[in-house]
Amino acid sequence: MDTLPSWMAGLEAEDSEFIRKFVLASGSLKEMAGLYGVSYPTVRLRLDRLIQKIKLSETAEADPYVALVKRLAVDDRLDFDTAKLLLSEYRKTKEA
Repeated sequence: MDTLPSWMAGLEAEDSEFIRKFVLASGSLKEMAGLYGVSYPTVRLRLDRLIQKIKLSETAEADPYVALVKRLAVDDRLDFDTAKLLLSEYRKTKEA
């Protein structure tokens, strides 16, 4: 049996379930909104964040700190402005 791609293996169960439902709904965000009982923009935002997670895992940073800050921002545990500031300052110290 083939193993899961690394981007998929790194997803949380909730994200995998969202993908399953999305595929079964033939990619209909309107149907997904009905399934989850939320608005279309809410489902669109969740899908956008999931896309960001997948892209992040595919372009994994060699530097674990950078990967951590990006992951926290994508997971909404750190706002993007703060993440940018942290990464900018971190890169300055690495260049010095």
